[in-house]
Amino acid sequence: MTNTLHRYGDSESFYDDYLIFASPSSGKNDADSVPKLKAFLEMALPFHPVNIGDPVHGGSLRPARDLTTIANWKRDMTPDFRAVIDGINEPASVVAIFNNQEAAAQFLKTVVEADLGLSVNISASVEGANQCCQAAGIPRHSVGYSLGFEGAVEKLPNTQVLTLTTMCGHGMISASLAKKMIDWVKEGRRTPEQAVTYMTRFCSCGVFNPLRAKRILEDARKKME
Repeated sequence: MTNTLHRYGDSESFYDDYLIFASPSSGKNDADSVPKLKAFLEMALPFHPVNIGDPVHGGSLRPARDLTTIANWKRDMTPDFRAVIDGINEPASVVAIFNNQEAAAQFLKTVVEADLGLSVNISASVEGANQCCQAAGIPRHSVGYSLGFEGAVEKLPNTQVLTLTTMCGHGMISASLAKKMIDWVKEGRRTPEQAVTYMTRFCSCGVFNPLRAKRILEDARKKME
């Protein structure tokens, strides 16, 4: 089970969204898991992930308490993968995010061959996850589904906003911020790349997919043309 199951969109919308997690089991194999978690993320780097992270420290772009709002707008937008790996200092789930199935499948194959003894799961479309497992030569163990939203769904934000906010598993990207970024991109006040980095920093679990978010923002801008 992972809260990334609640990412909003139909199956076709996840063609550029593959999350692969490694998790130790509390009281079973967590005592010596930190080097293995670091190794897992190191193995991901040659396959060019779009983000990596852990829920304790966040992803490859992080907020800073000592900067003013204006300074945050002008910060370096380069993801710091090394800071994520070096910063892992306690047992936790770690994740590598890819924007294409081939890279995800090849990474999964590498993980299988390394046999780190950690629990590994994939968050993607069911078909995409199945194909990654087949490419890695392993059967799918189980599958989990999100049942979506129920209740007064007419009060939910629009689909573009939902697609962006649900990419943070802990709901740390607010609907107001996502809407503001969409509006600023439409108005030409920020580029999609800039808007994506602002939102990515708020995702405390490190599971935000910046390239999927960029695509969503670009689609929103094109609809205005």
